[in-house]
Amino acid sequence: MRKGRLEAFSDGVLAIVITIMVLELKAPASAELSSLLPLWPIVLSYVLSFVHLGIYWNNHHHLLQAARRVNGRILWANLHLLFWLSLVPFVTAWMGENRFAAMPVALYGVVLLASAVAYFILSRELIAYHGDESMLLKALGKDWKAKLSLAAYAVAIPLAFMSAWLACGFYWLTAAMWLSPDRRIEAVLSHRSEGQA
Repeated sequence: MRKGRLEAFSDGVLAIVITIMVLELKAPASAELSSLLPLWPIVLSYVLSFVHLGIYWNNHHHLLQAARRVNGRILWANLHLLFWLSLVPFVTAWMGENRFAAMPVALYGVVLLASAVAYFILSRELIAYHGDESMLLKALGKDWKAKLSLAAYAVAIPLAFMSAWLACGFYWLTAAMWLSPDRRIEAVLSHRSEGQA
């Protein structure tokens, strides 16, 4: 099957998820700048989630650029990823409204961990479908960055009950690791297009 519909559907779902998340930001009734101060936990949780969703959108785009086609297993793996990403607005709102209390921060980590697992599964399904000589396998290799992210989330979840701020630090550090597009895929795509020229 062609991959165009999967890409379009995924882009649409992520756009809706971000839209739902931004609708949780309620403007204060007062016109005073100081009326924004009580909103800092909500805004901070929104920014953290927006960065994570942006990273997923960006890397999902790169991942699919390296794929030539998809099958049913890939479609289901992609839906699995979108399911977990669709929960981001809920955990973001809960974490922000409760000023980074332990349980919401831990559940936020569970959703991030499940999203990372789902993305890893999607990448492995794409590699399996395209074969051992695929560009994806060459680009991702052993995927240490993904495995490190999984470990960071797994550590942050129980850590939230000791220090929610430290757990959030793990979430920010993991996001920082992924902020630039996946250069491994870009390099392989660039190499392929040079070879075809």
